[in-house]
Amino acid sequence: MNRRRVAPLLGAALVAPAAARAAAGAEPLRYVLHVGGADPALMEVAIGNIRNILATGPAPIVLVANGLGYTMLRADTSPVRADVEAVLREHPAVVFAACQNSRAAVARREGKAPADIPEIAGVTDVPAGIVKLAELQAQGWAYIRV
Repeated sequence: MNRRRVAPLLGAALVAPAAARAAAGAEPLRYVLHVGGADPALMEVAIGNIRNILATGPAPIVLVANGLGYTMLRADTSPVRADVEAVLREHPAVVFAACQNSRAAVARREGKAPADIPEIAGVTDVPAGIVKLAELQAQGWAYIRV
């Protein structure tokens, strides 16, 4: 399949539903993205998803990073730190939520205190990423596993 031909069609397909919801006066969709793995390529996909969502109009977005995905929000090891910082700078309403259970697990593995594991400035701490995901889904947020 030729991606160059499909990309514009996908873009239009993604924008049309958002525009239709806005025209109908409907509440914007609320998105929660889940990054649970340490694959840098998937972290880049998550950042791309956030940008694509915002390209259709303003929308509440929370990205929850837990388990091995916690690496995404570490200031010292994140392969996408510059991208996270750019999104936070350009779209301050986007929330990057860092699982503190995962932070504590990393600290134990590295022989450090959790506070010694630096996080990207602007990241929001949540006690348990999995609980945050469940809470948002129960409130009607659209769950996207990256």
